[in-house]
Amino acid sequence: MPLHVSDHPIVKDCLAGLRDSATEPEEFRVLTRRVITFLLYEATRDLPVREDTVRTPLKDAGVHRVEAEVVAIPVLRAGLGLLGPVLELLPRVSVGYIGLERDEETAVARIYYNKLPPLAGKVPLLLDPMLATGGSGARALDMIKEVGGVGTRMVCVVAAPEGVRHIEGRHPDVDVFTAALDEGLNDRAFIVPGLGDFGDRLFGTR
Repeated sequence: MPLHVSDHPIVKDCLAGLRDSATEPEEFRVLTRRVITFLLYEATRDLPVREDTVRTPLKDAGVHRVEAEVVAIPVLRAGLGLLGPVLELLPRVSVGYIGLERDEETAVARIYYNKLPPLAGKVPLLLDPMLATGGSGARALDMIKEVGGVGTRMVCVVAAPEGVRHIEGRHPDVDVFTAALDEGLNDRAFIVPGLGDFGDRLFGTR
């Protein structure tokens, strides 16, 4: 499973703000959009394209257009914060949703919602900001494959080594793109140093 950790200075600067406990939800959302925009560039770098021709004000010009349709699949609820840049930047995109809720006692994810469009011939893009134990991500990837999804890319903001190993063991064909690979998990299965509960900080419910 290829792991891609961004080393872009702007991503690192945004990550500093996301980690800072003093960052308020409004700024947190802005920083999230910036980070995901950069990660999205990398996650879609190898999308297939087709040659075309357009007429400029001066003459005909050869161009390339994205051939594949991407299906963005945020894991609810925190994954919704990663969706905006995908809809703005990609020329052909549809959206599916997977609802997974982590039990705080067992850290095991429970499925409470699943709405995926047809995935045949499309590129699934799984959006889940925190790759902690990897249980939620692996279960979401299971669901994507069960309905025919292939070539899935996973985009997250912060990952833990434990989660990366879990995805690698269950889904070695999936590329993971992240802004940071952190130290590990604490006894509550939260990423350390991490940035806290992503959904709470994003939506102001902390």
